[in-house]
Amino acid sequence: MRLPQTIAFVTGGASGIGRAICQRFAAEGAVIVAADRDVAGANETVRLVTDAGGRGLALRLEVSSAASVQQAVSEAQHQIGRIDVLVNNAGVSRGNDILTIDEATWEQTVAINLKGPYLCAKAVLPGMIGRKRGVILTIGSVNGLTGMGEEPYSAAKAGLVNFTRNLALRYGKDGIRANLIAPGTVETPIWQARVAHEPDVFDRLAAWYPLGRVGQPEDIASAALFLCSEESSWITGAILPVDGGLTAGLYRFGETLQGESTEE
Repeated sequence: MRLPQTIAFVTGGASGIGRAICQRFAAEGAVIVAADRDVAGANETVRLVTDAGGRGLALRLEVSSAASVQQAVSEAQHQIGRIDVLVNNAGVSRGNDILTIDEATWEQTVAINLKGPYLCAKAVLPGMIGRKRGVILTIGSVNGLTGMGEEPYSAAKAGLVNFTRNLALRYGKDGIRANLIAPGTVETPIWQARVAHEPDVFDRLAAWYPLGRVGQPEDIASAALFLCSEESSWITGAILPVDGGLTAGLYRFGETLQGESTEE
């Protein structure tokens, strides 16, 4: 699945899933723009891409700021010429339990996770519509598909499901495809603080996954490559769980139920 002559703008490209997507896309021939508030991390992503023989550009981006989004998109278009693929990947998870979440935390979390993709899509759509082609891929979460706590994050990710479907419906006539990947637990740097206190956290979480492990950034990057390539040219409005089977059913419940049934 090659991406020749494709220019991909990846938000949150400084680390984790965003970096893996940048590296995978570049390895398949795309020119990548790693856009992130962490400029040093974005530069490191581009260094890794160029060291591997690819091409890339690092840009500062605050996805919740319309001015920052427009500046970054304009700079990418000025330096590279256009944006063929937008990957809405930037996100944060803050706050758990409505009674303890303050208003500022709620607003900031929703602004980054839901408002950000809206602002980025709004900025790139005119160019895509003018060329009658484009792909908008959003990285959601299994949290947006079922109740898992983390209410502001989960509510924003659920909103992205509907946002993606509306993009697909409204702009399909313009040759634009919009899809969403819903990852399960993925081992990224965002987990570092928790791993420091709970070294076995991934082992404990893996027990909930039918495939017996948590995800790696490369798992998401592989799915992203497919959905942004011509191999998926008739797929739009799709919500693809990439979650090791987590949302396929109540795995742990089934095991417990079968155990109880055997004992009886």
